[in-house]
Amino acid sequence: MLINAAPDLPQQIRQSGALHPHSGTRGSPIKSVMLTGAEIDQIAGLLSLREREPFTLIATAATLDALASNPIFGALAPELVERRVASLAEPLQLPGGLQAELFATPGKVPLYLESSTAEAGSDSNVGIEIAAGGARIAYVPGAAAVTPAMIERLARADVVLFDGTLFRDDEMIATGTGTKTGRRMGHMPIEGEDGSLAALASIAARRIFVHVNNTNPILVAGSPERSYVEQRGWEVAEDGLEIVL
Repeated sequence: MLINAAPDLPQQIRQSGALHPHSGTRGSPIKSVMLTGAEIDQIAGLLSLREREPFTLIATAATLDALASNPIFGALAPELVERRVASLAEPLQLPGGLQAELFATPGKVPLYLESSTAEAGSDSNVGIEIAAGGARIAYVPGAAAVTPAMIERLARADVVLFDGTLFRDDEMIATGTGTKTGRRMGHMPIEGEDGSLAALASIAARRIFVHVNNTNPILVAGSPERSYVEQRGWEVAEDGLEIVL
């Protein structure tokens, strides 16, 4: 199972032997893809899965509607790619003995949909909790804030993978790489009284920042910002990271 399909999905597949064809010219062990939203970096890689291999695409109704409104995703043959609507907090049984649940996280519709009739809502941005054999992982790649319900759910996880897009809210403005704050894009910053470090300080799980923007100084080993998060018990994800529970 994949969670989200990033634009660099082909490179991810090449680097992971477990995702290679088992035999012949084509074939894929990828049998399901779960989406946490319809942002470009969550769905663009789906176009690399259009080689007529069957799999199930699982997402909220809002996300599937966004895909359906863009004809380019019709390249995923409907007779082979089942699109399954997942409701929030509805347990889903997946191959390999996995159970997954989607849960609401504060956020917004993708920037490219803001001029349409789409409105932000509980289905626009979600996290995923995956459980198997008594172990739990919570994955939240985008969150504009942390709610009490999220705290309750994350507190029962063994590992929390959380939105680490920006260290500072004005980071992209300050670096000249953008014109919007992190919160405007639906991502809370790491630092600050209302940042993710403070909001999740009570969580005892193994905590790892993911979805880290290339402007974020925590990517630089030995930087003050990297040391700051590590001293508070956080890790920074890297390509090829494997987590064993």
